[in-house]
Amino acid sequence: MKRILVMAMAAFMVAGAHAGKKKEPVNKNKHVFTTIKEKKITSIRDQNRSGTCWDYSTLSFFESEILRNSGKTYDLCEAFVANKTYMDRAIAAVRMHGDISFSQGGSAYDPWYCIVNYGICPEDAMPAAGSLYGDSLNNFNEFFAVMTPYVEAVAKGDHKKLSTQWKVGLQGIIDAYLGKCPDSFTYEGKSYTPQSFAKSLGLDFDDYVSITSFSHRPYWKPFVVEVQDNWRWAESYNVPLDDMMRIIDNAINEGYTIMWGGDVSEEGFTRKGLAMAIDTKQVQSLTGSDAARWLRLTKDKKTATIDSLGVNAPEVVVTPEMRQEAYDNWETTDDHGMHIYGIAKDQNGKEYYMVKNSWGEFGDYKGTWYMTKAFIAYKTMDYMVNKKAIPEDIRKKLGI
Repeated sequence: MKRILVMAMAAFMVAGAHAGKKKEPVNKNKHVFTTIKEKKITSIRDQNRSGTCWDYSTLSFFESEILRNSGKTYDLCEAFVANKTYMDRAIAAVRMHGDISFSQGGSAYDPWYCIVNYGICPEDAMPAAGSLYGDSLNNFNEFFAVMTPYVEAVAKGDHKKLSTQWKVGLQGIIDAYLGKCPDSFTYEGKSYTPQSFAKSLGLDFDDYVSITSFSHRPYWKPFVVEVQDNWRWAESYNVPLDDMMRIIDNAINEGYTIMWGGDVSEEGFTRKGLAMAIDTKQVQSLTGSDAARWLRLTKDKKTATIDSLGVNAPEVVVTPEMRQEAYDNWETTDDHGMHIYGIAKDQNGKEYYMVKNSWGEFGDYKGTWYMTKAFIAYKTMDYMVNKKAIPEDIRKKLGI
């Protein structure tokens, strides 16, 4: 009897515990994706607390190019690229007396320039990320807190003549946090220099071009996209919006991938792994909210509202004029780099790009983001692609 009473009490307590728990509401609008085209990529990496998305995404792009060409898998070293790039950027900032910004950011052109001019090494030829300062991943907070004022003191100081020793001191700081770039190393039993290793990858770096679409510059001609992190003044080919999108689709369908640079500050870019060009006016209408109330909502509440609409969230119809306005008024900035590697569709048949991020296996899709075509059309700053992936008629107009 005592045993039965104890069992009954236990059952009552368990039932009470379950009764106290609120069931998570099932979102019937949750996205369900089906892959249409997917190209090979290397493993998801984690840039952690460093502004090196440009580095991770571009090397991921080149790793996929190697996979496409040879089937070989490489883990190229982001620290090597960062080491060389930060020294080059500091030199540029000093040369321009501080009128070029010195920061953690960069563009797809920086890894390309590094490999072409300095070479590259595999990941394990340099210290593991964060290991030199007792971390397991990158954390550039202290690194740049030390380095930025150093560079600014040289660039903006009242100097009649600069010595060359400031470069020696800066290289010491960079090496202390990232590790020294090797002059030579062994990989799979063979000895290489960074330059010979780069040649062994089998890529023709003249094949890679940058594409953009803005109406303040002539179409079908290259121009320097005016953003701070394009400090090397790299040119992008300017094409109409429809052609910018057609190149991406053609690339994926022909077996290529794309290194994408753009803006992820919009409400439609979620931490769960989705990116949509949300039409907020239609959202307000669908949710019974007026503009004033919508503007008062916190970012989290806006995100929750958009999440509840899920696959039925309305999107804007993107035009060249919208892109240009968002660029001109700073609503579109060059704040993130990612790697487009596939196309999928949701349960309503809408197509999305499959995009590899560099935040580790984060979000609902373990490091992949599903971005609508409207989002990419609206928020692309520029992207790098193999020129062989560009439709023939567009290549002819560009003269490439």
